[in-house]
Amino acid sequence: MRTNECHAQVIRRRAVASAVRRTALVLSLTAVTALAAPAATAAPVPASASASADGAAATGAAWSHGTGRDLARQTLPAGDGWASADGGTTGGAAADAAHVHTVTTWAQFRAALAAGGDAPKIIRVVGTLNATEGGCESFEAPGYDFDQYLADYDPAVWGYDREVSGPQEDLRAASAKNQDQAIKAYVPSNTTIVGVGRNAGITGASLQVKGVNNVIVRNLTLESPLDCFPQWDPTDGATGAWNSEYDAMVVYGSSHVWIDHNTFTDGRYPDSSLPRYYGELYQQHDGELDIVRGADLVTASWNVFADHDKTLMIGNSDSAGATDRGKLRVTLHHNLFSNVVERAPRVRFGQVDTYNNHYVIPADGYAYSFGIGAESRLVAEKNSFRLPEGVPAGKILKKWKEAPVTVAGNYVNGRSVDLLAAHNTQFPGEVLQPDAGWTPTLRTRVDHPRVLPALVTHRAGAGRLR
Repeated sequence: MRTNECHAQVIRRRAVASAVRRTALVLSLTAVTALAAPAATAAPVPASASASADGAAATGAAWSHGTGRDLARQTLPAGDGWASADGGTTGGAAADAAHVHTVTTWAQFRAALAAGGDAPKIIRVVGTLNATEGGCESFEAPGYDFDQYLADYDPAVWGYDREVSGPQEDLRAASAKNQDQAIKAYVPSNTTIVGVGRNAGITGASLQVKGVNNVIVRNLTLESPLDCFPQWDPTDGATGAWNSEYDAMVVYGSSHVWIDHNTFTDGRYPDSSLPRYYGELYQQHDGELDIVRGADLVTASWNVFADHDKTLMIGNSDSAGATDRGKLRVTLHHNLFSNVVERAPRVRFGQVDTYNNHYVIPADGYAYSFGIGAESRLVAEKNSFRLPEGVPAGKILKKWKEAPVTVAGNYVNGRSVDLLAAHNTQFPGEVLQPDAGWTPTLRTRVDHPRVLPALVTHRAGAGRLR
């Protein structure tokens, strides 16, 4: 017995020593940071909010790495990106007990969002909420038959010169409407949504932050919703295409939004797992995060965007200048973009500050990272890229429309690279102009790009909120 006890003590001492060495490694990496990372600001807890009316106290405060801090009442630190401007972003930090909810199902989550109007509210998510628990069959309109749909609109029968119409298309649209009503959740103003613990998330849903103000979403794994009823469009390109709906999150016409420490992923259903019909991919995914239609003052920090095609769009139409000019001010920092094909981000109109993000570029199918669109003013500084062999740095930028861009201090495979020069050399017919015409000032921490691969990989995403 004594021998076993001594052996156990040795193992414990080794484990402690190993943990100390790992801690020392992280500290050495972060020692080169230009500024210390700010702690999120904690709002005072209302006297009436010592316990939730529906059991939040029983399940415990949102996970805080054992520090005793209630993450649900943290607010965006001053100076942390565009969402900190003009009064800052506090979400539901001031919620009283009647407006603090702990949810374990999709139905509870939607009910909590609807309760109390725009009064400050906190919603703590425990476990994984499934918005499509009944499967696609539960949304099907009576009479809809996918096999019949395929037969009716087979290009050999229907051709490529007209859009589909008829009974099965009508039933597909009715089925799609059923899914739309079931999987969208509308987030009201003055709301904080935070995952509890390391494994909180939502699958099959689309969070709609639409026409509201002052919202915080943190510590959730958001698995991209699958469109059960994509539409076949034979006129889309030379050989037609399947088009899908539903982004994991949409910020539409809203302001003061902080999206922090979430993981956006296709999860169990990557595009590689999807079937093909009529020779084309049966595309069931849209975007992971869209910020559109006059949305403004948004900070997205320490998130993971993984394994997706059209990932993050800021501004969704060249013709939306009436709503988007002077808006779409967005900060993206310390996010990990891992194996995403394009739109990381694609920008129209907005002043977008993209700094200290880390990009792991896929070996196959890569299109671009920074899309320069109509009237955009993108600043991309001190980002890090890991490019596989055969993918040139010139592809990182993509010119969609004539607009200037500021790039500086970016690193590719551990070395400083002028991304603008690389692009203009590789694509002399699509020359981009320098100088976006503005200088970002709302930054609380700027790290050297060389530390980003380790720093962002180990600290970004759900379950890693400190």
